[in-house]
Formats: sequence, C-alpha cells, structure tokens
Amino acid sequence: MPEHDERGETLPWDDLRKGRFSEAGRAYHVTTVVADRRPVFRDLWLGRILVGQMMRLQDEGAVDSLAFVIMPDHLHWLMILQAGSELSEAIRRLKGRSARILAERTGHRPFWQRAFYDHAVRGEEDLRAIARYIVANPLRGGLVERIGEYSLWDAIWM
Repeated sequence: MPEHDERGETLPWDDLRKGRFSEAGRAYHVTTVVADRRPVFRDLWLGRILVGQMMRLQDEGAVDSLAFVIMPDHLHWLMILQAGSELSEAIRRLKGRSARILAERTGHRPFWQRAFYDHAVRGEEDLRAIARYIVANPLRGGLVERIGEYSLWDAIWM
C-alpha cells in the first residue's frame, strides 16, 4: 500500500517501487543515500562496516559483487542478483543490518534514506565500463586525484 504525505500525495519512494522487477542473473547498478546526505563515510572504519555487510550478502548467496564505491554520503554498487533473491529484499537487508551497527556508532537515526535507485543492466551494456564509471566517482567528486588514493572501492576487474 503506498504511503502518502500530509497532502495525500504519494511519497517518492513509492514511485521508485513501481515497475521494479528482480531477475536472477541480471546485473544491477544500485545507489542508496545516507539520510540527510550526512558524510559519515568520510570515516574509513564506518565504510568498512558497510563493506562487511555487502560481503555478507554475497557470502549468503544473494548477490555477486562486481564493483562498488562508498562515497562520503552514498553507495554505488554493481552486482548480479542470484537465484532466489529479490533486489528489494537484498537492499532492505543490507540497509537494515548496516543501519543497526552504523546508527549505534554515529547516533544518526534514521541512518539511510528510505528509497534506493536501481538500474537493471541491459545485455548490450558493458559491465566493465559501468564499473569504471562507478569507481571513478571519487575522482569526479574531487575527493582524490588518483583512485589509488581512495580506500572505499573495489572491482573484480581491477
């Protein structure tokens, strides 16, 4: 059932759910943002907690991680959804688990914005090009001059 604001309008995260379809074996580029865009992941150790929760989902067989970058206030993640997994459920688990730990350490509640954005990668799209785009975010954001200077990223090809 859609959620509504005080004027009765559908809240934006409900629009994001419309048409969302999970397909096992499909690569997805997911972006999720910290509530109020707080730059909590400037702290390397908080970022490593998030990485640990991402790898936990992989270890559980929900996803195969291809590339990610954790920016100060958001996450970009390229992954393949595995059989038996639903995209919304995988991201709900990631955000729920990480929020419990991160909110305790930072005192920020809620920790994540409610919604997330996803792009189902089409067959003709180049996964490596998408991965390069993702990991280059710190360069484009002016956080570093070389990607090797940034710690919170990974890609299976690099």
